[in-house]
Amino acid sequence: MSVDDLSPSMQNYLKVIWGLQEWSDAPVSNSAIAESAGVRLSTVSDALRKLSDLELIGHARYGSVTLTDAGREHAVSMIRRHRLLETYLVQALGYEWDEVHAEADRLEHAVSDGLIDRVDRALGYPTRDPHGDPIPSADGRVHRPDAVILASVTAPCRVRVERISDSDTAMLQYFASRGLVVDAELEVLPGEPYSETVTVRIGGGAEPVSLGAAAAASVWVAGAGSDAAAGSDTAS
Repeated sequence: MSVDDLSPSMQNYLKVIWGLQEWSDAPVSNSAIAESAGVRLSTVSDALRKLSDLELIGHARYGSVTLTDAGREHAVSMIRRHRLLETYLVQALGYEWDEVHAEADRLEHAVSDGLIDRVDRALGYPTRDPHGDPIPSADGRVHRPDAVILASVTAPCRVRVERISDSDTAMLQYFASRGLVVDAELEVLPGEPYSETVTVRIGGGAEPVSLGAAAAASVWVAGAGSDAAAGSDTAS
């Protein structure tokens, strides 16, 4: 079975399941899938039953959802389409990074793997999308950067932005306005005691920027000669 033999809805569920486990070690539950997909829990249960019948998912201990080898292959194929399309929209068509997620969501179900391979070649085989998410290779290999959430690092230190969540369009726009983008160098400064904010100086700028809990949890960083927390395991 090819991923193109699946309905767009089934393709989306596989992509959601992959996305939930890519940057987190937490079990993937039905409720987490429902929240991420923006649908009712009963709708998710029906969809997962169909995916299970197709032997694309399994259920581990405590009811968590896992991808089978075939399910992972199809999920990675959809992730590859999505992230290459996002990259193409930014690099070739001049889209802003906060505009591309919804466009790629629509396009990924209509393109072929052959077209995606040509996009990959035309872009020079990029390894990550505009938000820093790794782009799977044509043979399904995925390398997750050794990065941690900004909120988890210990100040003072210097870090480099590796990845920024694209789930909040307004937040992406704010980050861009402050220069908080992929590969930006950050100096993490000691914050106010008992505060949930993270204070950073971006790219050597003079004015520190205070980030709330949601913003600091949306940025992944890697050490750049710093005392940042140890990185996450690489996904494959």
